[in-house]
Amino acid sequence: MKYVSTRGARDLGHFSDVLLSGLAPDGGLAMPESIPTVTPAQLEAWRALSYADLAYEVMRPFITDIPGEDLRRLLRDTYTEEAFHSAEITPVTPLGEAGPDGGGLYLLELSNGPSLAFKDMAMQFLGQVFEYVLEARDERVNILGATSGDTGSAAEYAMLGKARVNVVMLSPHGRMSAFQQAQMFSLQEANIFNLAVEGVFDDCQDLVKAVNADADFKARYDIGAVNSINWARVLAQAVYYFRAYLALNLPAGAEADFSVPSGNFGNVFAGYLAKRMGLPVGQLIVASNENDVLHDFFSGGTYHVRPADRVAVTSSPSMDIGKASNFERYLYLIAGADAVQTRGWWDEVGQSRPVALSGTPHWDAVQASGFRSGRSTHEDRLRTIRTVFESYGRLIDPHTADGVLVGQAYQRPGVPMICLETALPAKFEATVQEAVGHTPGRPARFDGIEQAPKRFQVMPNDVGVLKAFIAANLTPRELA
Repeated sequence: MKYVSTRGARDLGHFSDVLLSGLAPDGGLAMPESIPTVTPAQLEAWRALSYADLAYEVMRPFITDIPGEDLRRLLRDTYTEEAFHSAEITPVTPLGEAGPDGGGLYLLELSNGPSLAFKDMAMQFLGQVFEYVLEARDERVNILGATSGDTGSAAEYAMLGKARVNVVMLSPHGRMSAFQQAQMFSLQEANIFNLAVEGVFDDCQDLVKAVNADADFKARYDIGAVNSINWARVLAQAVYYFRAYLALNLPAGAEADFSVPSGNFGNVFAGYLAKRMGLPVGQLIVASNENDVLHDFFSGGTYHVRPADRVAVTSSPSMDIGKASNFERYLYLIAGADAVQTRGWWDEVGQSRPVALSGTPHWDAVQASGFRSGRSTHEDRLRTIRTVFESYGRLIDPHTADGVLVGQAYQRPGVPMICLETALPAKFEATVQEAVGHTPGRPARFDGIEQAPKRFQVMPNDVGVLKAFIAANLTPRELA
């Protein structure tokens, strides 16, 4: 399988090439030349597989440059009960009794990994496959990433002590929970660098893209990416959609709906990839918070990026995003893999102009793609956390609450609604305390983490300053 850019570059190489490269040379995102499809018979045969072996079946058609047995080993080393504290890896838990018609509300547990967030599901695989590819090529990579809270800690925990990998992670200064900050800033390993940017997540993301756009600088310092712009993350996340569907033992061909808390669009795009592969997904529900750029699009047909000064600070901070990078991949598929059209749309986005599809054939394709959307507020979040706890004895984090609230609004008789968990509630203690009157428990390994010594640097929103930091702290290729 070879890869192309959403903006027209044709030959980006194979999986290992796009794994290490981040953005395509033309500024676009990597996509496979084609999307393999899964037959109903194949899907049925996968029902009894372990999570790691299911991951192999889903991912193998996209990863043809790594020998099959090596890929299977990497996946089995990634998805272990020890790492994810569950033999099922991603348990599916009913919230209440399933209806007599086969419907019901379910929670897909994705937060049992090392950093307690769904990002671990892909990032732990990236840690394994980065090490494998870099060793095979005798290369190094300096990962430059941006986080609104959970990507950073998941990436850093996955790359701890990796001899051929450094991580430079940008986060919005003062806009993460105390737990999220402590998870990242308390790490003392020499290959981890945390920069708190004076701005919002979108500023961090734009800085990453600006560095990637400087081809000479990127090559000199071997800059790679682990944000959801990295195709490997999207691909790894598609696996748990298959796993959740199969866990419900539905009749062949029966649909399931998924509700996904959405900020940067990577998680829900993985569900769309699974649907395009042939998984019987009915609705994909995009659950937004007050930063409802995606809801505006799916409800009205216009995508308009929100500038940094209009990105609200909310109690589901990992979704405080005004520009969803993975949305470009979705538009590319909606356009029928038309890179010229996609580049045109994203040029408009880059100039802060709206992309209006309502009333066009492309809007018909959007409506046929199964996406629905809704938004949640702080009070909605508190009420949903409280209701889920009182009704089902389950504490959920505020992002997951957004997903449950919006998902319930779209429940269909006889069709399961699977709500994707974002993080354990321990990462957002203040909001959970406000909702239910007590703080959630946390794994013992994180006791007192907020008081641990911190190692980070505050940085202005300036690409020149970021480049100077990289040059001062990382070894250029010619000296490596």
